[in-house]
Amino acid sequence: MRSEKKYLINEARGYLEKSNYVFLVNFQRTTVFDVAQLREALGKVGGEFHVLKNSTLKIAAEELSLPSLDQALQGQTAIVVGGDSPSEVAKILVKFHKEKEEKCPIKIGVLNEKLLNREEVIELSKLPSLEVLRAQFLGLLNAPGTQMARVLQAMPESILNVLQAKAKKE
Repeated sequence: MRSEKKYLINEARGYLEKSNYVFLVNFQRTTVFDVAQLREALGKVGGEFHVLKNSTLKIAAEELSLPSLDQALQGQTAIVVGGDSPSEVAKILVKFHKEKEEKCPIKIGVLNEKLLNREEVIELSKLPSLEVLRAQFLGLLNAPGTQMARVLQAMPESILNVLQAKAKKE
């Protein structure tokens, strides 16, 4: 194998190793300006957009033991990786696709070595971010204590209300 090809494969491996997910998109009808906007939006959540040759991507994915990407490696393919929250990155991709007249459609995704079809990636985009999920979980854990405090506080208040009503009556 030529040294240039080895370099490109190592570069692709580096991209794929950046996160536990990768989304493959078709960038055929996308302009340079559109890609710049998408890269800017992805950069805010730590995501990256890279254009790779299909053969290079296939070899790098096989070396990392990722599921077979053959079904999506036709036409022009770009990958989106990086960032802590795959749902946030998927949201940006779905939003971009809708706003830019169906440009840059999602082909497939891989999350924790599980292959996701286009519909599953769209469903992933509907999930709340990791921070929101953590806040909801903490609220769930905090709810019983808050309810107990309200019950304990209600007892003295109700006794006080009865005594005040009796005092007003007399």
